[in-house]
Amino acid sequence: MPTLLTFYKYPEPIRKAIYTSNPIERMNKEIRKRLKPMNSLTNMDAAEKIVYLEMLDYNEPFGQRVVSGFGMDTVKKKLNELFEARYPTLMYPHLKRSS
Repeated sequence: MPTLLTFYKYPEPIRKAIYTSNPIERMNKEIRKRLKPMNSLTNMDAAEKIVYLEMLDYNEPFGQRVVSGFGMDTVKKKLNELFEARYPTLMYPHLKRSS
């Protein structure tokens, strides 16, 4: 049940962007379509690699588009804060992010 309620942990502008985002739903459909025939993956790393490669393919035509809701400055700022809280820069000093 806590996993299903994760959506409500996000601030309202982010929840609205996530909930109404057809591109995200389409991306998830593409990932499921790709993973379904590979029901005997050897480990989680194999599944992550497939998802990563699928994201690269999917991102190529859509990479420059801004999904409605995610382009708002308040949403970008909050997403950066959430990302920094989960993946602190100190853990990965070689990754430089611009705000």
